Amino acid sequence: MSKKTVKVTLVKSPIGCKSDHRATVLGLGLKKMNQTRELEDTPAVRGMITKVAYLVRAV
Repeated sequence: MSKKTVKVTLVKSPIGCKSDHRATVLGLGLKKMNQTRELEDTPAVRGMITKVAYLVRAV
């Protein structure tokens, strides 16, 4: 049985955002614009995506 994943892409720069939002983006493993990571679909990751929804695109 394969684990469910979610693709997250950084679409807006975290410059000028709150420091905890910048830390959340780094926690998702995103460092550069248009970088995409495939992460395991867990409640913790979903919460991080929700927190910085204005900076990322999740598919």
